[in-house]
Amino acid sequence: MKVVLFCGGYGMRMRNGNDDAIPKPMQMVGPRPLIWHVMRYYAHFGHKEFILCLGYGANHIKDFFLSYKETVSNDFVMRNGAVELLHTDISDWSITFADTGVESAIGERLRRVRDHLDGDEFFLANYADVLTDAPMDEIIDKFHASGAAASMLIVPPQSSFHCVDVTDNGEIKDITPVGRLPIWENGGFFVLSQEIFDLLPPGGDLVEDACGALATQGRLFGYKHMGFWKPADTFKERAELDAGYLRGDRPWMVWDTADQDAVPGHA
Repeated sequence: MKVVLFCGGYGMRMRNGNDDAIPKPMQMVGPRPLIWHVMRYYAHFGHKEFILCLGYGANHIKDFFLSYKETVSNDFVMRNGAVELLHTDISDWSITFADTGVESAIGERLRRVRDHLDGDEFFLANYADVLTDAPMDEIIDKFHASGAAASMLIVPPQSSFHCVDVTDNGEIKDITPVGRLPIWENGGFFVLSQEIFDLLPPGGDLVEDACGALATQGRLFGYKHMGFWKPADTFKERAELDAGYLRGDRPWMVWDTADQDAVPGHA
């Protein structure tokens, strides 16, 4: 399936007032930016045709791929000044760079790249700033089995705050961590059908307009994921991911685990 990545927003919680700040998907986790980790995740499951919905900071994203250096994250041999790669990341990827406007909402960005989907009945979509170890092949299979028109990954609330049950006179009856509440959050990993475009008005939002309409019809499937899921919506969250990478705690790198399991004698 083709993968649509929404990577053109301002990322206000990542900015420091610099008008030419690096866009959120280009923030680094280890030696590679967030968007690379997201794309590598999809490629691991065999989805290597990407459509990037560009907007704010588009040049940063274009320049990264136009000057991509495989040697940063792959072993290689150098002989007489020539480099022989032992592995490769993106040589078999197809990446479409599409300008979808700086001010566009997510739904409008999707509308503007519809032609790049080449009429494919189903496709994948992602915010390009969230990492997970969710089994994408299983997500797709369960979506098809559900007969729904769209699917979203849903995860338990990530907030560390507490909800308080209080009476009108101020007496607190109960305190509950948000993570224990029987509610789910949108995890940002979508499986969509072409039908989604019938529900997207010009300038509309993917979740509120299209997914909301499908939910009222009972045609939106939610895949519950209790494993690793972490956004990089703020500097703190991105720093936590980077720190995890540096200490070898990288559950989202499902491709790395697969590579290790393939090595004879690896335990």
